[in-house]
Amino acid sequence: MSGLVVDHIGYSYGPKQALKDVSFRVEEGVFCALLGPNGAGKSTLLSLLTRLFTTGQGRIEIAGHDLAKTPRKALAEIGVVFQQTTLDLDLTVFRNLSYFAALHGLSGPIAERRIQAALERLGMAERAHERARDLNGGHRRRTEIARCLIHKPKVLLLDEPTVGLDAASRRDITEHVHDLSQSENLTVLWTTHLSDEIRDSDQLLILHQGQVLENGTTGELRGALSLPDYFLTRTGETV
Repeated sequence: MSGLVVDHIGYSYGPKQALKDVSFRVEEGVFCALLGPNGAGKSTLLSLLTRLFTTGQGRIEIAGHDLAKTPRKALAEIGVVFQQTTLDLDLTVFRNLSYFAALHGLSGPIAERRIQAALERLGMAERAHERARDLNGGHRRRTEIARCLIHKPKVLLLDEPTVGLDAASRRDITEHVHDLSQSENLTVLWTTHLSDEIRDSDQLLILHQGQVLENGTTGELRGALSLPDYFLTRTGETV
């Protein structure tokens, strides 16, 4: 199948269990928000999905590929944006994307067309020859999202991608990725601790103390409550 499947995943740091029997599915073309406070296990889960960590507990399937059995095929289907920037700040936007394309075996006119298309999608085409160091935080994030589209992944993983950005930049990045999910039919897993980044039509996973407490459509789950109030009733914590 397409999309993302996480089936009975667990992970421990020594005696501390960070994830406990985590299971969920995100279908193709769905924007799924993984909402939880700091320390809930969101980054640990992203590390497992990107194979920075491995575990013998459970199964992960990405775009139909078992991550443990066929890791190269699975990882080839994902685009990732981590919390901390991974751009080379001394290279231009275009050079950053060209280097990434080369890592995926893309060069010449094919790479240039894909880079141009990705930058245009994110409204960054006019900044292609600016150094990453000279961009503001929001434009650096757009560059990273554009970069992870070059190899045409089916699944996007974004680990709190708006951390440290101002309100306007956060809104713009959130809207861009929602639009990408719909226009490109991408499966998106967006981790956050900020409720205003989530739409009622999004799939919502609430992760708390390493466990999935809720999984459903945001509007249906929260009902008449605001999302922060609903989260408070389920976890005793605020977002």
